[in-house]
Formats: sequence, C-alpha cells, structure tokens
Amino acid sequence: MSQLQLAVPITRIRPSHGWVPLRLAELWDYRELLYFLTWRDVKVRYRQTLLGAAWALIQPVCTMLVFSLFFGQLARVPSDGVPYPIFSYAALLPWGYFSQALGQASNSLVGSANLVTKVYFPRLVVPISSMLSGVIDFAISFTLLIGMMFYYRIAPTPAILLLPALFLLAMLTALAVGLWLSSLNVAYRDVRYVVPFLVQFWLFATPVAYPSSLLAEPWRTVYGLNPMVGVVDGFRWALLGTAPPGPMLVVSAVVAVALLISGAAYFRRVERTFADLM
Repeated sequence: MSQLQLAVPITRIRPSHGWVPLRLAELWDYRELLYFLTWRDVKVRYRQTLLGAAWALIQPVCTMLVFSLFFGQLARVPSDGVPYPIFSYAALLPWGYFSQALGQASNSLVGSANLVTKVYFPRLVVPISSMLSGVIDFAISFTLLIGMMFYYRIAPTPAILLLPALFLLAMLTALAVGLWLSSLNVAYRDVRYVVPFLVQFWLFATPVAYPSSLLAEPWRTVYGLNPMVGVVDGFRWALLGTAPPGPMLVVSAVVAVALLISGAAYFRRVERTFADLM
C-alpha cells in the first residue's frame, strides 16, 4: 500500500507571492487535459453548423476575393511579381490563424470560468489549447494554397523547408499576445471589446493586402517590430519565391520571443487572482 501511495503524484497548492516560476514541466503532466480542451474547442466551433469545417476555406477565400477586387484590380497594388490572388492568400493563411487564435485565447479564461474556479491545473493550459485548436483550420486552408500553386504553375522554393519554423513563429506570437489579453480580460472585461478593433488595426498594419517591399530600408527592418510582418513575408518567400525578409524576420522573431516571455511571466504573476475575480 505504501508503494502505491508513493507512485501517486502529490501536488501541494500554496499561495504565490510576487514573481513566480513558470513551472513548464506541469504542462507535460497535464498533457491529456491540454488535448481534451483543444479537441473541445474544435468540436464546439463547428457544432450545429451546416457547412462544418468548410468554413475554414470559405473565410479566407472570400477575403482573398475582396482583396483581389479592390486592392488587386481597382487600386493596382503591386504583388512582387506573382498573381495577386495567390499573393494575398499566402498571407491570409498565417494571418487567419493568428487572428482566430488571438480572439479565442483572449477570452479563453473567462469562457472556462467554471473549470478555473473549481479544479486545480496549470492555467497556461487554457490559452494554449485555444491557440492549438486553430491548427486544424490552418491545415485545411493550406490544401487550397497547394492547388493554387499548381494552377498558377508556381514551384516551391527550397525555403519551404523553413515553413514549419515560420508557422511556429505565428503560433508563438498568437500565444504571447493571447497570454497578455487573457489575463487582462479576467480583471477588465472591456478587453473583449477591444480585441476586435485590435485585430482589425493589426491587419492593416501587416502586409497582407500589400507588399512590405513598398518600404525602403531601414524602415523595412523597423517594420519587423510587428512580429506578424516577418511571418507574412516569410510565408510568401518560402512558398512563392518573393524577396527574402532578411533582417526583418530576425527582428520579428526577437519581438515575438520577448512578448512571449513577458506575457508568460505576467500571466503567472496574476494567476493567483483568477478564481477570485471570475
């Protein structure tokens, strides 16, 4: 009996004070919970819908058509030598994932209030699961991009091997901002009203409908302070063979990591107040 008791993990819950360690090892201990919460978010998104997972294609395709009409045909926005529809769609893929993940992560803690206030588990699991649930939609949308590359006879470049790293950068950026917004949303419910305006502003501050090549150096590198700039330009470079993002990608990666570290630290600092404020 004593050996069985030793085999059972014991968790001591103590009140935290000041800055506390992230304790990332707990995420691995609660990996099954992370899986179930991620799968729950996926099922809830398409429950009782007529088109189901087809919405993962409909949303970016409709946006691509609008951008192609107004920016590509009417405004004659340059597209770095590639057809404008695929130029915009290649950027809408990471942007669509980022905006969806950010919106869900920012409201994840409040939406899981019943779980957060009753059961102990590392609260980082909640925004991370919201961020991971959008990967399936991204994979579905990516299949259409492959078909468009065949249609326009665009061969992938060797840089496509860096595509997983670029997508990881998009995930880290969504998680970093999501950690800040989700923790702030617990204390200030106004945040949920700010997020749609933030996403809309961020869209036009990111070269989704236009190329970043419109900016000359050194402003193009400074533009990389927006971490999604490096992601979007990196996707176009890896898939369509446009100009490499260069130092701009490095700046975006550094900013994303800084946001992630600071967001995780702030999240852990205020985590002890979540149950009381909900």
